[in-house]
Amino acid sequence: MSANPNSMKKFLDKLDPVLVRGAGDVATGVAHRLFHAGFKVVCTEIEKPLTVRRAVAFSEAVYEGRHTVEGVEARRRAIDEVHKAFADGVVPVVVDPDTKILEAMSFLALVDARMTKRPVSPEDAPVVIGLGPGFTAGENCHAWVETLRGHNLGRVGYSGCAIADTGVPGERGGFTDERVLRAPSDGVFEAVAEIGDRVEAGVTVARVGDSPVEARIGGYVRGMLHGGLKVTKGLKVGDIDAAAEHAHCFTISDRANAIAGGVLEAVLRLGVVKTGGT
Repeated sequence: MSANPNSMKKFLDKLDPVLVRGAGDVATGVAHRLFHAGFKVVCTEIEKPLTVRRAVAFSEAVYEGRHTVEGVEARRRAIDEVHKAFADGVVPVVVDPDTKILEAMSFLALVDARMTKRPVSPEDAPVVIGLGPGFTAGENCHAWVETLRGHNLGRVGYSGCAIADTGVPGERGGFTDERVLRAPSDGVFEAVAEIGDRVEAGVTVARVGDSPVEARIGGYVRGMLHGGLKVTKGLKVGDIDAAAEHAHCFTISDRANAIAGGVLEAVLRLGVVKTGGT
């Protein structure tokens, strides 16, 4: 017996939306997967997002008004414009750092994808799913998804907790911390290279005030902070990937896709199957 896509769409349309806190590259991978699965999705963001992988992040809509990632369009919208965005077939991105949208709308599930290592209350929604370190099922979420690269990446936990923060960037192309660009001082950030550019080690790819930010390895610029932002010394402002192909700079990463799959599982298991979609 074949599934009826129209019946499934009607069922999902009746469900409350899924709220994704954050609209960075991992959060966007999650929202993108849920959107294609048929869920209505809302992302919330701060006024000036510090997303490095901007090309594949819905947070760019905060600056540009709209942004498309792999065929899915996000638009900056106010809370009272969210339902219109659903009707338009886009993902609304709401500047709402205090998540006041919870007072205005009901949600099937809340996904904390801010990657802040500072979890919040599991009482904010019927199902709260946390990404990465700091989340413990039964204490501050109902389920967590592992975000550390390796064997358990994307695995869902319904008990226990995610692996603690290692403090070391994930390995890509044989490099960890070397691939990360960091602000050498406090100041205003300005990019020199663009996302997708091929650069060599030692080349100045950005500046913070009068201080250069140099690539420590050669590769493609996979991420670069939005220009004009005030940054603090040590903040991640860019990412060089020695292993990536050019197209990888503009598509959702393997890591974000794996995490998104875990979130979809948890939403279906806890939000749809367990609650019956009510």
